[in-house]
Amino acid sequence: MAAIAIRAETTDDAPALHALNVSAFAGDTEADLVDRLRREARPLLSLVAVENGKIVGHILFSPATLAGREDLVLAGLAPMAVRPDRQGHGIGSALVQAGLDACRDAGIDVVVVLGHPGYYLRFGFVPASRFGLRCRWEVPDEAFMLRELRGGCVGDTGGQVEYHPAFNGP
Repeated sequence: MAAIAIRAETTDDAPALHALNVSAFAGDTEADLVDRLRREARPLLSLVAVENGKIVGHILFSPATLAGREDLVLAGLAPMAVRPDRQGHGIGSALVQAGLDACRDAGIDVVVVLGHPGYYLRFGFVPASRFGLRCRWEVPDEAFMLRELRGGCVGDTGGQVEYHPAFNGP
């Protein structure tokens, strides 16, 4: 097995990333979201995992906001995709860790994710409700999580986190 390299997405990666997301999520929804975010969201942090010259994973971070806390720089982690035949081999974990490091380096204070608690807890994510935060969608409390990259920055603000408008569809 070749080593996995993680690098920033390039313009040439777009078709492969679309295909990867279709495959990983068994449909176009997430792939179309990635395409919309690429066109509309700034700043955008997009990393790919490459093995043997082929893209096997992808993670995307896009701007998010919290009303009344314009001092906080938030990013939403979504989506993350790993080629189905390469899932369970640590590629997703490597992408999450590299992504969090890149977000910290980019000056992002907080990353939010709507995902599987059992997976994201190992990266220091905790339920956002501990800070009085919620997302716009009806989801289980433990599924909407955040990770402070600058410790103690959220406090007890409370409120609704808004993802980039591209999440609302075309």
